[in-house]
Amino acid sequence: MRKHRVEFGRRKKTVIGCGLFLLAITGWGFQEDLFQVAKNLDIFATVYKEVNINYVDEINSTKLVKRGLDAMMESLDPYTEFVPESEIEDYKLHYISTQYGGIGAGVYNRNKKVIISQLFEGYPAQKADVRVGDEVLKINDVDLNGKTSDEVSALLKGAKGGVVKLLVKRENVAQPIVKNLLREEIKQPNVPYHGMLKSGIGYIKLDKFLENSAQEVQDALLDLKKNNPKGIVLDLRYNGGGILQEAVKIVNFFVPKGVEVVAQKGKVKEKNNIYYTQNTPIETELPLVVLVNGRSASASEIVAGALQDLDRAVIIGQRSYGKGLVQQTFSMPYNSLVKITISKYYVPSGRCIQAIDYTHRKEDGSVVKVADSLIHEFKTKNGRSVYDGSGIYPDVPVKQELPANITHALVNKMLIFNYANNYRNTHNQLSSPDNFSLSDADYADFIKYLSGKDYSYSTQTERLLTDLKIIADREKQMGEIKNEYEALKTKLAASKKNDLVQHQAEIKKVLESELVTRYYYEKGRIENSFKFDKELEAATQVIQNKPELASILKGEGSHKVIGKPIAALAAKTPATDDEEH
Repeated sequence: MRKHRVEFGRRKKTVIGCGLFLLAITGWGFQEDLFQVAKNLDIFATVYKEVNINYVDEINSTKLVKRGLDAMMESLDPYTEFVPESEIEDYKLHYISTQYGGIGAGVYNRNKKVIISQLFEGYPAQKADVRVGDEVLKINDVDLNGKTSDEVSALLKGAKGGVVKLLVKRENVAQPIVKNLLREEIKQPNVPYHGMLKSGIGYIKLDKFLENSAQEVQDALLDLKKNNPKGIVLDLRYNGGGILQEAVKIVNFFVPKGVEVVAQKGKVKEKNNIYYTQNTPIETELPLVVLVNGRSASASEIVAGALQDLDRAVIIGQRSYGKGLVQQTFSMPYNSLVKITISKYYVPSGRCIQAIDYTHRKEDGSVVKVADSLIHEFKTKNGRSVYDGSGIYPDVPVKQELPANITHALVNKMLIFNYANNYRNTHNQLSSPDNFSLSDADYADFIKYLSGKDYSYSTQTERLLTDLKIIADREKQMGEIKNEYEALKTKLAASKKNDLVQHQAEIKKVLESELVTRYYYEKGRIENSFKFDKELEAATQVIQNKPELASILKGEGSHKVIGKPIAALAAKTPATDDEEH
């Protein structure tokens, strides 16, 4: 051991000597950079020491440093972050693994109450008849009054087999209900649904790219192939991404071995890499459509972009989010870690779809989109034009119409959520998701339920009218237009009263989706949505029309906007803030 120490000491001197020589020959720029690093670290440490010693009140040093680190990371991009030891488990669940010990339920805090917001089919909470909308009063006899979401989550999660005793309050039930559960290993699937559509087309819904997502897609694809589908639809809408390697494997299912899928390039050359397909594909001939929207990001965009660039799939929907950055995690002292953006990724045509330029911020620190003048044209395998700097633009765009103000208000004020809870507690059964339609009588009952409840909202017209009054008062012209102002205000009020009738079809769709989840959970919501899914309708038309599909993949002609789908307000949507590596 002593000998090794001596040798190490000698090598250390040699390295230092070489380092001094390199400093001498690389010029003052490098020395200046090292000096600035040392200088700023010294300033930070000294400021922290003086604040800690001299500040008038006691400070929480951990929170103070964490806030400083967060501010440093936020100045770079939203995906570079420091994760302390206390948040490691939540980080792993959100970015890496879909498994944890729990009861299979989601909760949220509202008005200081802990409410069951979601149930996972087949897990302890659902099997014990815990219901969405139940208020959780105690967990293992611990009163939840004043508890934060993190504290509630910590009480629910734990080792498999652990006892969880819930005391819940259910609307229209006089006494609180006790539920005794045993924790199970909860596995939230990356593929919550796959199946055959009535058109004879196979459908795969992929929610995220966490561990085993490629395996789940493979299993779904092989299962669908047993039914001799006319084509495959891979739904990546609302998929915020995940692990880059999983995306490469999924592309490989549809293209031959040895094909470039994505390249990552950054400042550190050793971390640059090109990812190729490694295996024999599963299906290279069947028509393939990929659905995307503005919440499809990162790994979703790698799959959609690669399949588009290789002319293997038709992309349908709306322009994707535009996240072309790759993150890698690095272990830090005291069981913490830091996630750093290390590179950008480039799909096979050579384009990077990153839409926000975090490097060149405005003077006030705000970020800007990549300038139009910096957007370049690239070519797919068949010579179609595609562009960088703005996400993945669909081959067949489907216009997405924003929900009406009334629908938005009913969702945000939890009135549709609460009505669905009441309905579940008074109706034991509901017809199958693909056949269920809300009757006129049920809708009339919903309107009756809204009586006396606050679902007020302001329209853009009302806001403009308010601005008009402010300006008219300022310019002392209100007296001249008062009668017209009051008449217009009255007409707008009357129009809003009619919104529940005027937007009935839209509201009923959101209501149906929420109701179906109370009986058939996530799988039921997806099946029910097929009836009014305009992107899926467009995908079906393209797959069934082989000349049209071939024309799109050859880049011949233009393709019209199809449909105006309602935003899936009741759907759970993942965040776009994700890890790629």
